[in-house]
Amino acid sequence: MDDGLTAIAVPDRRKASHPVVGLVLTGGGARSAYQVGVLRALAELLPRARNPFPIIVGTSAGAVSAGVLAAEAHQWRRAVVGLEEVWANFRAEQVFRVDPWHMLRAGLHWLFSLASGGTLVAPPKSMLDNTPLRELLSAHVDWGGVRRSIERGHLQALALCATSYASGHSVAFYDGADSIKEWSRVQRIGRRTRLTLEHLMASVSIPLLFPPLPLGDEYFGDGAMRQLNPMSPAIHLGAERLLIIGVRAREDAGVVAPRAAPTMPTPGQILGYMLDTLFTDQIFGDLEQCERINDLVRAAPAAARGLRNVETLMLAPSVDPREIAARHAHEMPRGLRSLLRVIGGRGETAGSQLSSYLMFESGYTRELIELGYRDAMEARATLLAFMKGEPLTSQVTAAEVTQGTRALQSPDFK
Repeated sequence: MDDGLTAIAVPDRRKASHPVVGLVLTGGGARSAYQVGVLRALAELLPRARNPFPIIVGTSAGAVSAGVLAAEAHQWRRAVVGLEEVWANFRAEQVFRVDPWHMLRAGLHWLFSLASGGTLVAPPKSMLDNTPLRELLSAHVDWGGVRRSIERGHLQALALCATSYASGHSVAFYDGADSIKEWSRVQRIGRRTRLTLEHLMASVSIPLLFPPLPLGDEYFGDGAMRQLNPMSPAIHLGAERLLIIGVRAREDAGVVAPRAAPTMPTPGQILGYMLDTLFTDQIFGDLEQCERINDLVRAAPAAARGLRNVETLMLAPSVDPREIAARHAHEMPRGLRSLLRVIGGRGETAGSQLSSYLMFESGYTRELIELGYRDAMEARATLLAFMKGEPLTSQVTAAEVTQGTRALQSPDFK
């Protein structure tokens, strides 16, 4: 949430029995399989509903699911089934080249570039080659379907978020109803365009790991880099309620590190920490600011002229993905295991931060899907009330469900 709330272009509509619910899918690499499990549960909980999310916003790996859902908004349950099929059968080689030859060649490229100061061999564009991901997404996302979904009224808007390396702006590339206007705020803009595979590839281009993508006369990278207000695009697009599916475990599900003498963190642990900060920190700050604005709107409507109340609900893993990743470390390709071993990005549970984002392996992703499904089903009363526009009370759930910034938990987890 942000000062942009004072000047959001929202289509003039009569209050329907159900509010316009926006879906916000955060980034998270392989952890985003959790989001698919939550969507699977929602498809079962809302069996006869049309697309329940007229507005969909995706960032990084969340943009992949967002694109698929938007392209098949007229049959969104089938889209969820397709998403689950892909995520449940993932292999790392479908995302980046991890065979020993490519990993060795990449390592030698870096070595010779450093040794020559970049004069004999140009520096690599990235650590990993994500060409396989491009091929996979090209086969599974129908971009013409996004436009058809909008024209036929099954979808109000889709936004994919990326970061401009030229301006440093967080850019929400969107396609939607004609009444939705572009916006511009400090360090963030909304730009109407006909969405393509290039926008999606830009959104998932994690810095250093994947290469930047040119769009027009600018290069873009992962949408989470400068996204200080992840919920802002959905609000600008007209959402009245926001369902956010995160990938960081709730606080009481974290892995507790054993008491031991402090040790120097490895490069892999530092990189894993950076990815965790990149993908998840901003959303919690945005939720807190949203709750403050909502309190102002409710307490002093006259003083909050131009602002509106936006209810939020966030679902996050009840089990730490690092713990799950540690159990599946042996499933990673040998080349990727070797790379993580060299930089110290795998091993004990507490050190599995990096691998939990890069482990695109079916054993790991299936367990995350089941976790998302289970968490959502345990929170089904709250989820259904939220989707129907009902006020939320202190609903008892086993998963972390956050309304604004208030956690609603089962006594078993207190």
